[in-house]
Amino acid sequence: QVRLVESGGGLVQPGGSLRLSCAISGSIFRFNAVGWYRQAPGNQRELVAMIFPTGPSKYGDDVKGRATITGDTESNTVDLTMNSLKAEDTAVYYCYAREQGGDGSEYWGQGTQVTVSS
Repeated sequence: QVRLVESGGGLVQPGGSLRLSCAISGSIFRFNAVGWYRQAPGNQRELVAMIFPTGPSKYGDDVKGRATITGDTESNTVDLTMNSLKAEDTAVYYCYAREQGGDGSEYWGQGTQVTVSS
């Protein structure tokens, strides 16, 4: 059973930065995509950032230039760093992973709340 456990959310002031971490049970090499989505109240879940075994990472339009996603193959973690935070970044942030091969099963973490407010 795959488990994704997020950490690092909380209250951040506008203009500040955050670092979210996703701990993945098992090897990160099991997946062909690992990343972060977010969902604000009343909005659809949207892509924040995604990392792949090869090729460039992908970022949502709203966070380009402000977000960086990194993967650690030794600790099987995927981190998201964001800076210049705005109130519009307030959302629940979810870790996501898609399995290689088979039916490409998708997995989600339980989510971590990020609130940007003064």
